[in-house]
Amino acid sequence: MPKVDKSDGTKRPALLPAGFKDQLPLSAAHESSIVRRIIARCESSGYERVKPPLIEFEDSLLYGPGESMMDSTFRLMDPLSGRMMGIRADMTVQVARVASTRLRHMERPLRLCYSGEVLRVQPASLTPERELVQVGAELVGPDNVAADLEIILLAFDALQQVGAKNMSIDISTPTLVPIVLQSMNIDMINSPNLRSALDRKDITEVEKLAGVASELLVNLMEAAGSWEAGMKKLRKLTLPVEAIKIIERLENAASLISSKTQMLEVTIDPVENRGFEYYNGLGFSFFSRGIRGELGRGGRYSLEGEAAESSCGFTLYMETLLRALEGPKKKDKLFVPVSVNGELLTELQKSGWTTVSGLEIVVDEHAEARRLGCSHFLENRTIKTI
Repeated sequence: MPKVDKSDGTKRPALLPAGFKDQLPLSAAHESSIVRRIIARCESSGYERVKPPLIEFEDSLLYGPGESMMDSTFRLMDPLSGRMMGIRADMTVQVARVASTRLRHMERPLRLCYSGEVLRVQPASLTPERELVQVGAELVGPDNVAADLEIILLAFDALQQVGAKNMSIDISTPTLVPIVLQSMNIDMINSPNLRSALDRKDITEVEKLAGVASELLVNLMEAAGSWEAGMKKLRKLTLPVEAIKIIERLENAASLISSKTQMLEVTIDPVENRGFEYYNGLGFSFFSRGIRGELGRGGRYSLEGEAAESSCGFTLYMETLLRALEGPKKKDKLFVPVSVNGELLTELQKSGWTTVSGLEIVVDEHAEARRLGCSHFLENRTIKTI
């Protein structure tokens, strides 16, 4: 029997960049299984899978909604064309490109799903990873609450099916604050400190920076929380017509979600904007009680900047989702001696066994099965437990 060198391998460099890690056998298989189940759930509702490339030319990757990912994108030069390329930091913007170019001839609504790795220059505040796995779906075409609801409930159902529990959804209105401030002749773009204070929910700083808008903005901030209590506060506010339309859509969506399932707590946050920079409709984030970070997020945006065609979708973050699920379980494995013929081996695999074949004759098959981490071994065509 060959001996395995179990030295620590210090002669070979194994240090990875911050935010990157090796996925070892048990965890890699677990993640792959969860991804497959989520994609299968999307496909069962008519969402067809697409697979955009890991790298694109920079002017394509950062066009339209992709512009918001500029600071998160790794860049490199293509040695063939001499043009700058970007490594995707988010797959949603790629699916938007595919829908508006390669698939622009297809009838709407267009339902697409996807999965794959993305790279980020900087990790998010709540997660240390810079290499992330995203799984998601996009519903391109109709701009109505029914489409919003389909996407939200599809994401929730997929999360439930893979085992996520104690979930809540926080619905936001990224365009509400800019519209309110515009009605008061305050330029949101040129008020980054105010935007930052709103994102931090820093009432004192908002009151100092917002001037005549401070009272209204504080009232909007205080409406965050349970959707029913929040809506009562929002209805009392004097808002511009466009802002009222946004509030009505928010209430409609929250009410419908609550009526469809009792298993999902619904909250609202009228001023939340972080991560929703390119959204021009409702945004939403899924959480699981006790789990750090978002399970996923999504919302409504335009495919190409100011273009008329709208899309609503969600992206689930596997790194966070896996923390919310039960850990991977070691599968039963059956050790099969080298003398077993291929026909029997095939029968065992068809019947559901994961087999580990011996590569040489051994004296003690029980001991060999144990050494290789098997739970069972085959002896005289009989399966025995170790």
